Amino acid sequence: MNSRSPSPSISFTPVTGALRALAMDAVQQANSGHPGAPMGMAEIAEVVWRRHLRHNPANPGWVNRDRFVLSNGHGSMLLYALLHLTGYDLPLEEVKKFRQLGSRTPGHPEVGHTPGVETTTGPLGQGIANAVGFALAEKMLAAAFNRPGFDVVDHRTWVFLGDGCLMEGISHEVASLAGLWKLGKLTAYYDDNNISIDGEVTGWFADDTRKRFEAYGWQVIGPVDGHDAVALQAATEEAKADADRPALIICRTTIGAGASSKAGTSDAHGAPLGAAEIEGTRKIIDWPHVPFEIPADIYAQWDAKAAGAAAESAWDGLFAGYAAAHPALAAELKRRLAGELPANFKAAATSLLDKVQAKAETIATRKASQNAIEALAPGLPELLGGSADLAGSNLTHWSGSKDFLPGVTDANYVNYGVREFAEVAIANGIALHGGYIPYTATFLVFSDYCRSAIRMAALMKIRQVMVFTHDSIGVGEDGPTHQPIEHTASLRLIPNLNVWRPCDTTEAAQAWIDGIERNDGPTVLALTRQNLPFSTRSEQQVAAIRKGGYVLSDAAGAKAVIIATGSEVGVALTAQKLLAESGLPVRVVSMPCTRLFDAQDPAYKAEVLGKGLPRVAIEAGVSDAWYKYVGLEGAVIGLDRFGESGPGGTLFKYFGFTPEKLVEAVTKLV
Repeated sequence: MNSRSPSPSISFTPVTGALRALAMDAVQQANSGHPGAPMGMAEIAEVVWRRHLRHNPANPGWVNRDRFVLSNGHGSMLLYALLHLTGYDLPLEEVKKFRQLGSRTPGHPEVGHTPGVETTTGPLGQGIANAVGFALAEKMLAAAFNRPGFDVVDHRTWVFLGDGCLMEGISHEVASLAGLWKLGKLTAYYDDNNISIDGEVTGWFADDTRKRFEAYGWQVIGPVDGHDAVALQAATEEAKADADRPALIICRTTIGAGASSKAGTSDAHGAPLGAAEIEGTRKIIDWPHVPFEIPADIYAQWDAKAAGAAAESAWDGLFAGYAAAHPALAAELKRRLAGELPANFKAAATSLLDKVQAKAETIATRKASQNAIEALAPGLPELLGGSADLAGSNLTHWSGSKDFLPGVTDANYVNYGVREFAEVAIANGIALHGGYIPYTATFLVFSDYCRSAIRMAALMKIRQVMVFTHDSIGVGEDGPTHQPIEHTASLRLIPNLNVWRPCDTTEAAQAWIDGIERNDGPTVLALTRQNLPFSTRSEQQVAAIRKGGYVLSDAAGAKAVIIATGSEVGVALTAQKLLAESGLPVRVVSMPCTRLFDAQDPAYKAEVLGKGLPRVAIEAGVSDAWYKYVGLEGAVIGLDRFGESGPGGTLFKYFGFTPEKLVEAVTKLV
């Protein structure tokens, strides 16, 4: 239980004093931030970062470094202080600019923004999820590449987390999997300080954390005194000794430890301590220095550059021997960790497009997606699939799929179970670790469950492909609970997220190719359950799919333009024929990825949409966003209400997604 005994007295030292002082001074100067966690976790951080963490501040990207994750990301000044003191390229001037525009010390840690930050944290629970992804990637790469005498993939993942992380539901999802997967190189330190923003947590968090994690299959150590370095060192050694079980070390701490009057209270959590409090705190922690002054001897004790260089040099020697003994494996590992695609990928992509064009199949785009995986995966060993217990419906398995299980050295598929949030957040960690391109899957309507992780993938510019099938009322009999209406439109609102809704096998293949080649952000594929007709294209049209929107079928002297996506493209093409029979020529534009189309130059967009021509958009989802393409004078056939239960074809007729309704709309507009 979370019942607590009185906190013992704390022996403050200058080494941990530097962490506390930097944290409270930076938060005070910014007049914003969270001093409580950094001050309360100072001893834990000292033990991990000075005695166990293997890293090289001079080369934050060293591939065999340990990964450190601050899941309770609001305590970011702890991480910035650690990075600064140990020798990363984070000078004191940047620490002084904490939470200021343009600084390298933003309010919450951001990967790619601050040297040494491994993942963007802040939304509680996702840091531990990413850490599970780091540890899983390490374990799978080690199984695939290590050879006797050459453990070239051999590093640990360390996580700090708090009460809030453990309250979030995602922590249950990912901790369950971490225990099942026996991620023995994952160690988490639970900052059990009994405080959250609203006060003492006993009124809303009374879980028996020990029993909970033991039930997941974790090694649980403690509670230990989180301010006792000797106890923390012993607990860490105990955790490392168990190669099979991830470890949770429960650390009883005092939030804001050292603060003169606010220690142990919610007042220390998320606001500056105040000048008077800081003055008293300096006396308590025996830190007589002015703000942001760190004595040279303290820097020397924290400096990790020499140890880091030695560790990396030793690994370089090991890898050189590995490359001599196993040259092909070494070259492949280097390629994958560098994020480079195989040299023959472009040829495989071109071959795939040629084959789907020649085959001209009328199939569901979820099946077209599976066919694309089947064609590309054999030459892409880093492609790591997964689904939230829907592989048979998402069609994410392919003939070469090998499930991740104990003893499988060449696994390329992860069964996440019914854990949508966990699978995307874990895959974010896998992608950040390197060596894999993950793809995940569930029904589009359940993208709601994992939306925050999708957003984080876009924010972090992670390469991940998310397969979301059953994309509309075409789901049919399952009814409105399973029929996504607003989901595609809402996902399109997320910056840096490419959302593809392909209309046939060719567009589905190109969407997959684009998702794999893209290395600056994630890709969503919104795919149908029902079969869609194939569209014949010229070579130029196939190439234009990459632009997100293009003229699929034109007519001489077109009087209007129909814009469609996915299953509604077939409706548009049929309507075009009916309109032509009545003497009204129209153009059909397929727009499978609005974000890519929006990124094109104005001339191309004007050419595709037709200058001065009236426009009608059709998509089986909410209508609002389409007015930016058709204008207020145009028309949109959409669905601004929830669906119904019934056969998919019946529902399309019932809601007006028919060629006849489209003909009516175009005729009225013209």
